[in-house]
Amino acid sequence: MAPANPSHGPEDYDAGPYVPENADLHRLREAAAGCHGCPLYQRATQIVFSSGDASARVMLIGEQPGDQEDRRGQPFVGPAGGVLMRAIDEAGIDPTETYVTNAVKHFKFELAPRGKRRIHKPPSLREMTACRPWLAAELRLVEPEVVIALGATAGKALLGSSFRVSKERGVPRPMPALDGSPGEGTLVATIHPSAVLRADDEDRAQMYAGLVSDLKVAARLLD
Repeated sequence: MAPANPSHGPEDYDAGPYVPENADLHRLREAAAGCHGCPLYQRATQIVFSSGDASARVMLIGEQPGDQEDRRGQPFVGPAGGVLMRAIDEAGIDPTETYVTNAVKHFKFELAPRGKRRIHKPPSLREMTACRPWLAAELRLVEPEVVIALGATAGKALLGSSFRVSKERGVPRPMPALDGSPGEGTLVATIHPSAVLRADDEDRAQMYAGLVSDLKVAARLLD
């Protein structure tokens, strides 16, 4: 999709001109494939937009796609996705009622010093802000009852740079408005499932239990 402003480019760090107005989910995903709203598209294999449908009651928002997600074009299909799906099931959330997306839609990485392995790099605040019009459009379209922010990047994308997941996880709060999104429903923050994978062996079970506990807070809001 060409931006409304033909002079607009990735150096402007703004996906807004690429987001179609009043689009259904199919059109939104289709348009996102042509997004050049920041330089991340130049190295990523493809955009990784979302999975789930517009009738979902729960929206799960992660940070950005990883290596496997970038290759396959779907969010949370790697090891962290396996942790997340298991935790959702244990928390009592129906996975068919979830819409899964990321705050940033392209994979940001650096190459390992030796070999071709791509190492994840956290997106910058500028990159998060550039991608926010897509997230706002998704929120307007899906209108979830509960939004779950997975990790610090998702929390900052929704609540600003002062967000700290360690202090605000597991506490329901009103969903803020975001670039024209209605700000309806309830927001619950928790850790990103990749944090469970990164934890030391002796801490992993406790980290996972904490993730499930936070997701149970979200599940109770659906009752």
